[in-house]
Amino acid sequence: MSMDTEERIVESAPLSSRHAWGLLVLIVVLWGISWPVMKYGLHYVPPLTFGALRMTLGTMIISVAAAACGQWRVPLREDWPLVLAVGLLQMAAFTGLVQIGLQYVPAGRSSILAYTTPLWVLPLAVWRLREPLTRLRLLGVTVGLTGVLVLFNPFHFDWGDIHVVFGNGALLLAALLWALMIVKVRGYRWRSSPLALAPWQMGIAALALWPLAYVFEDFGQIRWGGPLVLVLLYNGPVTTAFCFWAMINVTRSLPAITTSLASLGVPLIGSLLSLAMLGEVPTPSEVFGFALILLGVVSATLDDALRHRAQIRS
Repeated sequence: MSMDTEERIVESAPLSSRHAWGLLVLIVVLWGISWPVMKYGLHYVPPLTFGALRMTLGTMIISVAAAACGQWRVPLREDWPLVLAVGLLQMAAFTGLVQIGLQYVPAGRSSILAYTTPLWVLPLAVWRLREPLTRLRLLGVTVGLTGVLVLFNPFHFDWGDIHVVFGNGALLLAALLWALMIVKVRGYRWRSSPLALAPWQMGIAALALWPLAYVFEDFGQIRWGGPLVLVLLYNGPVTTAFCFWAMINVTRSLPAITTSLASLGVPLIGSLLSLAMLGEVPTPSEVFGFALILLGVVSATLDDALRHRAQIRS
């Protein structure tokens, strides 16, 4: 093994549980804010173009950050499968599907559907990663998923409207792709740091989204101005460059089930802010679902805290 490879492996050590949880809380808040912001931004730019602009700005910012930290380098050959998978599935596909879904689904409900991820992570993590289901974690997953099911009531859909069906389907597919990447990243043996790989992953996502935007959308519909610039500045550097990089760090440092369940705080914040910013009033069932999600997150967090304390004592 070369000295350069050894240095990359050392650099890619996962975060401590405490730091990972702190970073996850910050991500949840920033991504929660992004949902009403993205919905507002779609008044000024088509969805795929919006996603392509986000990824382009994110690539520029994260490249500068990687260079400043001395970590801008070509990925190792062994890292390219992960670079391509994250770039195409987690970043390009998830972002594109979410932007499309937001056209036809309210921001609060969109955030809820996109974060049904634990529905798919649970069986994948138990089967593929052999993650244990402790009592508290099982309780958290059960309560959290019950909250999601309360929020996602298919009988309230207008099945006669193809746009409504397509929008909700796009958001659920985005959640499935996110779950696949959570499990893949969690079980991957990292050779380079997430910061070194992030510019390439975001660059690949941008390259994938721009041709789709060119074919399916009209760039003449872009309404440049102060509002769009502010939306892009938040969704580019903050929720794309920083949050995607940070989430990769968190995903490989915490159990997949716990990470996906804690991420359900994003639709909670997104829905509350959609009420305040866009006037989207939640129904009683949505409020009940939010409460169940919070209980699930608390349960999963308590389980991790107890396991971490036991490891320190041993």
